[in-house]
Amino acid sequence: MTQTQFDFAGRVARARSAMEAHDADVLLLSFGADLPYVIGYDSMDTERITLLILPVAGEATLLIPRFEAPRVGLHPGVFTVLPWDETDDPMAMAADVAGSPASALVGDRMRSSFLLGLQERMPGTAFSVATGLMKELRIRKDPGEITLLRAAAEAVDRVVVRLDATRFSGLTETELSRVVGAMTIEEGCDVAAFAIIASGPNGASPHHHPGERLIERGDMVVVDFGGPVGGYQSDTTRTFCVGDPDPRAAEAFTVLHEAHQAAVAAAAPGVAAESVDRAARRVITEAGWGEYFIHRTGHGIGLEVHEHPYIVEGNSEPLDVGMAFSIEPGIYVPGEFGMRIEDIVVVTAEGADRLNRSERNLHVVE
Repeated sequence: MTQTQFDFAGRVARARSAMEAHDADVLLLSFGADLPYVIGYDSMDTERITLLILPVAGEATLLIPRFEAPRVGLHPGVFTVLPWDETDDPMAMAADVAGSPASALVGDRMRSSFLLGLQERMPGTAFSVATGLMKELRIRKDPGEITLLRAAAEAVDRVVVRLDATRFSGLTETELSRVVGAMTIEEGCDVAAFAIIASGPNGASPHHHPGERLIERGDMVVVDFGGPVGGYQSDTTRTFCVGDPDPRAAEAFTVLHEAHQAAVAAAAPGVAAESVDRAARRVITEAGWGEYFIHRTGHGIGLEVHEHPYIVEGNSEPLDVGMAFSIEPGIYVPGEFGMRIEDIVVVTAEGADRLNRSERNLHVVE
């Protein structure tokens, strides 16, 4: 993936400013979302190292297997490409380029074998994880990023509309997952990143892996899916019922819908992330379903489906304009049913802007 629409030279400059604040001499990024965020190149995750070596001052270098170098494209003025051959020692090459820095920050997705190799060849360097620095850079989305997040959300919203006209009964969870995945691509996502289908009692497992259970009339069905547009992810969940819902499930869904609305209303600049979680949890708990809400209310989204900020008790970080995250309360009753409503929102000066606009009520299908 090459994202030509972003100012990568500006991102490199911002990374260097953050490195100064963190007293870091060099930033080392391998596989993971941090690398494409900073320079626009998405590395393959293999045993052959690709490594961005970004000193706080001086030239940025992308160390890469020679046969993968043609994937990089041209980034004049941002970094130089240093290919390595199969008989080279890329760790030694990386150490030579980095010099003898006192401190290095490494991406949190770097393979342990890569990190250990770098540590062996850079014995005088103190290594730390770059999570805090990269969080500062990535947590507030710029207008271009929000445009791609919105396009991804609109694509999966169109899938929801199509699912309303899809017959669920008689399909297995696996079959419906394949249908959702195909629709996700047809509606404009680059790939189908995931398609969770959890029917009947399986719905009580929030990350259920679709299986061969046959979907039947009376089932509540949790459909959680998404895919990227231009590298930026979507993630939405809607709850379907095959035929009319059981009164107990219908009662729970009414509570869930209210909790979701309360959490969206709570999200605004300056509000602690945990306050959004509390807003959803309070509604569910006061209605008597609190023990069945078993996960955080949300997670950030961008180049990764799950990233900062996390909307959970204990995260007192204030929300700020440009932060994008899910709001997805759920109710999960073991042996009976599960349900979840999930939208992606972006914080604006006025509050939470929902990127997902598809119907949030219980979807009744055949």
